[in-house]
Amino acid sequence: MPRGARRAEHGAMRAALLALPLLLMPVLAHAQSQPAPNRAQESRRAELDSLFEGLKAAPDDAVAHMMEGRIRTLWVEQASPATVLLLRRGARNLAARTHDEALEDFDAAIVLSPQSAEAWHQRAQAYAALGDQAAAARDLQEALRLEPRHFGALLTLSMLQEEAGDARAALRSMEAALALHPRLRGGDARLRELRRKAEGDAT
Repeated sequence: MPRGARRAEHGAMRAALLALPLLLMPVLAHAQSQPAPNRAQESRRAELDSLFEGLKAAPDDAVAHMMEGRIRTLWVEQASPATVLLLRRGARNLAARTHDEALEDFDAAIVLSPQSAEAWHQRAQAYAALGDQAAAARDLQEALRLEPRHFGALLTLSMLQEEAGDARAALRSMEAALALHPRLRGGDARLRELRRKAEGDAT
């Protein structure tokens, strides 16, 4: 091959190699935007599905409460490790009635893990404790959008609706919670009370 032709071929090959990263950029960007399947998350989802099925058929309160505890643990663990620490600290602050500090913890948790239904639910509880019912209701709506089976969020929503004087809405939320968790602590007594109030409102 003449020297000039070889130089031309070499130049064309070099140009093609230099252009290769530019051609690959869209492919790499798409690959980076698609998270790899997380086996731990898939395992947690499968376990949650199984637990919810078992919860409806639990033979007694002890078994149901054990399943409930595991479900709540999995809800927390769906978030990142840093978020889990914030949620646990926020729960301690909530229990200690340091509601402003709890709210800060839950704010930070939601920034880190906005897909965590439990983070939204716990912040709703902090808002409710601070008397901001509207903010609490918005957070509960988001929690239930992310996890429609969140019986804890439904129970909290029922309490907010009752406080707002809407016994019928509170009853509907409580019925939805008990459909998911028939042995929810205090659920039957609360259901009877809400039915009594709703019937009184209807007369």
